[in-house]
Amino acid sequence: MASTATASAPHRVAAPNAETGLWSWITTVDHKRIGIMYGVTAFLFFLMGGVEALIIRAQLAVPENRLIEADTYNQLFSMHALTMIFLALMPLTAALFNYVVPLQIGARDVAFPRLNALSYWIFLFGGLFLNASWFLKAAPNSGWFAYAPITTKAFGPGLNMDFYVLGLQVVGLSSIVASLNFIITIINLRAPGMRLMRMPIFTWMTLVTSVLIVTAMAVFTIAITELLFDRFFGTNFFNTVSAGADPLLWQHLFWMFGHPEVYILIIPILGIVSEVIPTFSRKPLFGYNVMVFSGVLIGWLGWGVWSHHMFAVGLGPIADSFFSLSTMLIAIPTGIKIFNYLGTMWGGSIRYTTAMNFAVAFIVMFTIGGISGVMHAVAPSDLQQTDTYFVVAHIHYVFFGGTVLGLWSGLYYWYPKVFGRLLDEKLGAVHFWGTLIGMNLTFFPMHFLGMFGMARRTWTYSRDLGFNEMNLLATAGAFLIAASTLVFAINLFTAWKRGELAGDNPWGAATLEWSMASPPPVYNFAALPQVHSRMPLWEGDPTKSAGIPHGRVEESTDQITLGGTKVGELHEATETNKMSAHDLGIHLPPPSFWPIVLAFGISLLFGSMIFRQVEGAWHNLWYLSFAGLATVVVSIYAFAFEPGHSH
Repeated sequence: MASTATASAPHRVAAPNAETGLWSWITTVDHKRIGIMYGVTAFLFFLMGGVEALIIRAQLAVPENRLIEADTYNQLFSMHALTMIFLALMPLTAALFNYVVPLQIGARDVAFPRLNALSYWIFLFGGLFLNASWFLKAAPNSGWFAYAPITTKAFGPGLNMDFYVLGLQVVGLSSIVASLNFIITIINLRAPGMRLMRMPIFTWMTLVTSVLIVTAMAVFTIAITELLFDRFFGTNFFNTVSAGADPLLWQHLFWMFGHPEVYILIIPILGIVSEVIPTFSRKPLFGYNVMVFSGVLIGWLGWGVWSHHMFAVGLGPIADSFFSLSTMLIAIPTGIKIFNYLGTMWGGSIRYTTAMNFAVAFIVMFTIGGISGVMHAVAPSDLQQTDTYFVVAHIHYVFFGGTVLGLWSGLYYWYPKVFGRLLDEKLGAVHFWGTLIGMNLTFFPMHFLGMFGMARRTWTYSRDLGFNEMNLLATAGAFLIAASTLVFAINLFTAWKRGELAGDNPWGAATLEWSMASPPPVYNFAALPQVHSRMPLWEGDPTKSAGIPHGRVEESTDQITLGGTKVGELHEATETNKMSAHDLGIHLPPPSFWPIVLAFGISLLFGSMIFRQVEGAWHNLWYLSFAGLATVVVSIYAFAFEPGHSH
């Protein structure tokens, strides 16, 4: 049997039955458009978080600098973390979840399309609300961890932590809503024949991540709700001054969310790399079953390691020993994935595209971050490194070397499917090498800064401490990353406007999303596919067709099958995909403006609470809370009873 699926001749198919214009985007419930909106919005927030990082590095470039004031610096490092984690990296993975997962499982949309739109609009309004704090010079200033008691009214009387509490309540609601939708979609809407152990690894990792988000965000929601009650209504969950509460309660609740959050950001990347490496190695993923179970195990063990962030608080030898052991254990399934990636590449016909380069770089950089993570599993070692720049280096090798590099790999890989055009590989090479070199220039010296005693969250430092050269080097690396990201942004825009046409399957990939036109029609599949293997576009061993160029069709491939359908018949199906949903008798949910109205009402309801803390403002603007509540009530009613079909 022939063994690889190949692309049809390069062409671009406009998605039929897709309306145009701003209103169509505002009211859309199409998972593909929502994925694009998530991606564009999150990338803009990523650029915003990057600017915050550049200001931080500019302040630390030379000793005894006074570029910005200390309180502004506190707001910058707090908002940089919040922006990158909640407004950039998590939503960028959500963008890929939205666009790719329904295509990979052979579905026409997610289970609840309007709920999907609601999650995006809540995310957008929550992100705007959180960043509106800059205009009041009251951005969160206690770090993304917001340790009690410094976040209580006694020590933080301003609006800073009010924005933190209310903004993250809104953004967290978006994550929970979206994740519930993905779980139900993956469980219930898979194509006929796609058993769980036939799902692509990316879909599997989406499922694991979604379960983690629903459970971990619930814990975090409890914590920030209690903090909200402390700050707004005078309760004493964390108020050690007046009630003798235990500040470790906040740390336990926060890190029970905070460490699963690390895997919420990494597990999707493991899914992306598990798609990219087999495609460009021309080999099936080595050890599929083990890769699935190791991903599930990472999610499970992620719940048992949170207190390694608390080795310095005096939990005692028994607790320290348990969390040291659990932290070391979680390195095992992670290491399994790394070796399986190497096993996939071994003996493969590797093509080093930009997507593949970022995937390989992810393996190396994430391994460095993982090794320093194992060092933190040893409590005596961790005591020396806690609250130093060694930890800053570690977390950035995980989040930047892991999450960011993996996301860029996924964007280069799936961009042709989303927009029908290829990103420029020469610009991609500039982006890749600039990012890789800049990252190591920025974060590797921080290991030594930490060991030499430079504390985290340091506003400035004396020139006599020996930190000067390494801080200047780290700042230079940060600006190199910024320049590389600018090249990436230019590549994204120019490719969208006039990039090379991609065709249906430019990479010769194996999963269902590559079986349709690029970009896909609004209904995804004219007929739901029948799936008979894990790699439906690669029936058999893809290494047997080593002479076939990537993404090109040869005459000899006419008998290649897709789940029993010959390629010639597949081309006919592609032509069918150009027809409208109405012509094919396919029901699609109608557009709706209620998701954006409901999201605005939720944001207004939470946001209006800010004015209660401003002297005299509540007396004049009390009606905003009632307006928000009324909008929520009316929108929920209309949302619930809106017809599920067009009249």
